[in-house]
Amino acid sequence: MLTALRQSTATFDHGTLSKVGFVLLVYLDLLLTLFAVSHGFNEMNPVMSQFLDRSSELFLLKGVAPVFVAWLVPSRLLWPSIGLMLAVAGWNIAQLLTSL
Repeated sequence: MLTALRQSTATFDHGTLSKVGFVLLVYLDLLLTLFAVSHGFNEMNPVMSQFLDRSSELFLLKGVAPVFVAWLVPSRLLWPSIGLMLAVAGWNIAQLLTSL
């Protein structure tokens, strides 16, 4: 058990910048989603829209889970997700700016 924990810690230490970036992008996506919904926009993701009414599950999904993913997944495997989250955040910001 301790060996697995040490390996997770070593994995987290290597690529810390990409791991922190991944978590921050997920949090940015959550903030943009909550802002947009509070201003009358609809959530386009049908899975995510189910969680908007259940704050405890939303917190687990978008608040806690990304930290565990960043802890356990090697940073090189996070790069596709980081790219996707950058595209989603850019799309959300563009839509908000053109609609407000």
